[in-house]
Amino acid sequence: MSVSTTTATAGFAAVAQIDGRDADTAALAPLAFAGHAHFTAMQVRDGRVRGLDLHLRRLREASLQLYGRAVSDDIVLGYLREALRHSPADLSLTATVFQPAGEFTAGDDDGAAPRVLVRTAPPSDGPRGPLALIAVEHERVLPQLKHVGEIAKTYHLRRAIAAGFDDAAFLDRAGRFSEATIWNLAFWDGAAVVWPQAPMLVGTTQGIVRRQLERQGVPQREQALTQADLPALQGAAVMNSWTPGVAVSRIGETAWAPAPEFLRLLHAAFAAEPAQAP
Repeated sequence: MSVSTTTATAGFAAVAQIDGRDADTAALAPLAFAGHAHFTAMQVRDGRVRGLDLHLRRLREASLQLYGRAVSDDIVLGYLREALRHSPADLSLTATVFQPAGEFTAGDDDGAAPRVLVRTAPPSDGPRGPLALIAVEHERVLPQLKHVGEIAKTYHLRRAIAAGFDDAAFLDRAGRFSEATIWNLAFWDGAAVVWPQAPMLVGTTQGIVRRQLERQGVPQREQALTQADLPALQGAAVMNSWTPGVAVSRIGETAWAPAPEFLRLLHAAFAAEPAQAP
C-alpha cells in the first residue's frame, strides 16, 4: 500500500517519500523504532521556506558527524521538490536522514549513502500562549544535533502538564538554562534579546531571528542564565519551526508581565527573512 497521498488528516493528503519515491509500508516499517537518525522540520508557505540554507546545513553537518558522509544539498533539494510537487502550497515538512543498516550496528558494510525520508503534514503556527514552563534538570545527548530518540522530551512535557504547567525548560547540571522540550528559549532585558549560553540545539528559526536582528541593529547577547537570573529579566519566549515567538508568562516561580515589544521584535525579524522555493 502506498502512503504517499493516501494518509489524510482533516482533508490533508500527506506525502511520505524515501529518496524521492513513494514509501510503502514495507519501507517505512523498519523506521518505526529507528533511533540512529536525524532530521529537520520546516513550515512551507506558498511553496516557500525561510532559512532553507540553515535546514540544509543542519542535515549535512549532522550526517557527517553521525555517518561520516552526507547526501548533497542538491539531491536533498530534489527530494523536497518532489514531495512539494504532490502537496498543497502550505504545509509542515520533515526531512529525516537515516542509514539503511539502522541502529545497534557497527555501520554499513557496503558503504551505502544515507537515505532521506520526506514527510508532509498540515501546516501549523504553534500555540497562542502565553506558556508556563517548569524548570527541570535534563541534558540531551548530542545536544547540537536534531536527532530522534528523544523520549525525555515527551516525558518531561507530560510531567509538566501534570504539575500544572504547559511545558518544560531544561537546566544543565551546572544549573544553566539551555532549551525547552521542542523549543529554543529567548529572553528580554528591556533593551536586548538574551540567548541562553549552554550546550543546546541551535534551531533554524533561532538562526533566522538572530541574523535578522543583527542586520536590523537590535542588541542581543549570549549569557549563562540560572534560575536566580530570571527575576532581573523582563520577558521570555519560546520559538521553533512553528513560530518565531510564543510568550512565556513564567518559568518556575518567576513570572513576567506581557512584553509585546519583545514578541514584535522576534516576529518582525523572522518576517524579514526572504522565503525561497527549494
